[in-house]
Amino acid sequence: MENRNHWTEAKEKPKSHPMNGGADSKSYAQNSSYQKGVIEAARGEILQAIKEKLGLKNDWPRTFVIADYGCSSGPNTFLAMQNVVEAVELKNKSLQQSPTLNFHVFFNDLGDNDFNILFKSLPSHLRYLATAVLGSFYERLFPNASLHLAYSFYALHWVSKVPEEVRDHTSLAWIKSKTYCSGTNNF
Repeated sequence: MENRNHWTEAKEKPKSHPMNGGADSKSYAQNSSYQKGVIEAARGEILQAIKEKLGLKNDWPRTFVIADYGCSSGPNTFLAMQNVVEAVELKNKSLQQSPTLNFHVFFNDLGDNDFNILFKSLPSHLRYLATAVLGSFYERLFPNASLHLAYSFYALHWVSKVPEEVRDHTSLAWIKSKTYCSGTNNF
């Protein structure tokens, strides 16, 4: 029997539906004010969730690693990551004698995403290191236990199937009061 693992098997490339790249009048970067408004409106929820749920401890590594799944190509991803970083910093400051954290953010999207525009538009005042990770969030993108927080805001509507962890009502991924999916019987 041939021994093959999922890293060496040939896989069909997922169908890509990238946002319009560039910075012209038809680009996602210039036409995503609605998404920006929702990110701004969700800021309080992010702060509260991290305050209540994130189990930071004084003995954590001093670099906090975040993945933004489905970052797209506009400036909204920086606003979203600013909200997350600020929330983690506030949580960290609440710990007595807790040293300052460094942050490393991995921006993930499919290879058709306009990462050039994304990285050309990086704000000069970033409080984190930024890296691109190309690939589908359907696949493994990071080593085990390498992320402290995974974030996905507008990428979830591209999911074509309900993840098994969400189907299992005893799973930590199941957040009954915060899960909404219209037009499906999968729950």
